[in-house]
Amino acid sequence: MDLRFSKEQEQFRSDLNGWLEDNLERPWIEELRDPENNEKTLFELRRSWQGKLYQAGYLGIHWPRQWGGRGLTIVEHAIFMADTLQAPPIASRVGINLLGPALIHHASEEQRQRFIPKMLSGEEVWCQGFSEPDAGSDLAALRTRAVPDGEDFRLEGQKVWTTFGPWSDWIFVLARTDPEDRYGGITFFLVPLDQPGVEVRPIRQITGESEFGEVFFSGALAKREHIIGEIGEGWKIAMTVLAYERGSMSLAHPARFDHNLRDLVRGVEENGTLERPDVREKVGRLLIENEVMRANGFRTLANMASGGTPGPEASLEKVFWSEYAQRLADSALDLLGFQAQLQVGAPGARQEMNWGHEALWVRAGTILAGTSEIQRNIIAKRILKL
Repeated sequence: MDLRFSKEQEQFRSDLNGWLEDNLERPWIEELRDPENNEKTLFELRRSWQGKLYQAGYLGIHWPRQWGGRGLTIVEHAIFMADTLQAPPIASRVGINLLGPALIHHASEEQRQRFIPKMLSGEEVWCQGFSEPDAGSDLAALRTRAVPDGEDFRLEGQKVWTTFGPWSDWIFVLARTDPEDRYGGITFFLVPLDQPGVEVRPIRQITGESEFGEVFFSGALAKREHIIGEIGEGWKIAMTVLAYERGSMSLAHPARFDHNLRDLVRGVEENGTLERPDVREKVGRLLIENEVMRANGFRTLANMASGGTPGPEASLEKVFWSEYAQRLADSALDLLGFQAQLQVGAPGARQEMNWGHEALWVRAGTILAGTSEIQRNIIAKRILKL
């Protein structure tokens, strides 16, 4: 297993960073700090930035060229994810990172040609319709129904915690086509949100934003031609989506935490506490844990680069990064004091990190993409064979 980047991959990284220097006007945190921006303007900025990346060939990097990709490898994609952390997040992150692999693996050629290019360009933004009020961690307990209507279907039910729901054009939905079959009775639909029978309500988060929403279906049309795979194959396709959701950020998480750790170290140097043994021990442990995470990410990446797909091992990464993020944010609030609680833009707030927002947001990390409890069950059953 070779964990080093090739000369071609190093050249890709150099070209990418050169392009970022020429095209990124200012870091994303500066956009968040700008009082002229609000949720709407920030989202449009994300969509505009996504368009720039698409035109430059930096989206769908590891996807086949015939579907709008660049035909490179998962390694270049991981490099891109790690080196663009200070840029605006793209608008259709959910679509590209989650739905995209499902389309490549399971969709028809006609469906790929219809949906992938507009997903990459940002012309169509996607959200994920999986979780329900009584079917979050136990996804197979979902109750949203797809009722036959001629060759098509009508959706009845509710989805919740729908990331980018208030901003999206389309949603990929798991709906039950057979109430008697727990796993084989689920089908994977692509559904436009701008139609009768769909209501999207924003959910105000503890961070003050409304990135999430809940989606209500009351007779919304789900066309037969927009089913991915066959009727009843939704669970199998959902597992592809979730595996990539848990395993596609192998290098990005440690790179993000590098940035956070640098600010934490600067902060304890500034307040004069870095020489304290207890502070040095806490910071040192956080640094070491991040390197462990990076090593495990390289292992996952090497497996995918050699033709493998994200397996149950992705659950190890999910548990590690989500719980580490909470330890890191809690440590920052503890070691940096009141300054770390100031929101971005407040007088005296730290310039490189919005620790107050981070500490609130990372609470979601151990819930989204499968709770830590579910991940530990997967590890116990599918890796340890308990």
